[in-house]
Amino acid sequence: MVRQRVEVRRDEILAATIGQVEVRGLAQTRVSDVANALDISPGLVFYHFDTKDALLVAAFEHAAALDLARLDRAVRRGVDATDRLRRLLAVYGPTGSASGWRIWIDAWALALHEPDIRATLRRLDDRWRSALHEVVVGGVAEGSFRCPDPHAAVSRISALLDGLSVATLAYRNVTRTQLRTWVREAAAREVAVDPELLT
Repeated sequence: MVRQRVEVRRDEILAATIGQVEVRGLAQTRVSDVANALDISPGLVFYHFDTKDALLVAAFEHAAALDLARLDRAVRRGVDATDRLRRLLAVYGPTGSASGWRIWIDAWALALHEPDIRATLRRLDDRWRSALHEVVVGGVAEGSFRCPDPHAAVSRISALLDGLSVATLAYRNVTRTQLRTWVREAAAREVAVDPELLT
């Protein structure tokens, strides 16, 4: 019973940390901000997470795990390779308030100096690429796609999505409609299908 209460509190701390990170950014979020948001002592936060860095890494992993769970659900719901690709592209880019993407972009900047964040980003990026690669390879196998080099195609699609997401959320010189259209058109070219099938 005590263990269960500890886990619930840990999840509450992670959720509150994500909320603070969305407002303040990863680097500016303090343990005291998280504690104040939950009306608990900073000591309780440190009971669960030894350091601020450990807290931020865990919160980022928690946020990313939610994104990856959405990704997995989207792929599972696809009825064929084209539908799986369409769904996968729809959940990966910035949608709604895009708070998850703001955290990802913030983490990219922090990763230049924080090895733990960098390792987490790499692991999560590998998961995304793996899901996209499986969809492309599966589509080639079932005859829906033509793609001579799925690995290169995945790298190009990922780079385009990441770059346009930064342009959309940070620079604000690309609209979400443009992002979705350009990514859909590029992905369609990579697998030789009509872009309208990915709408």
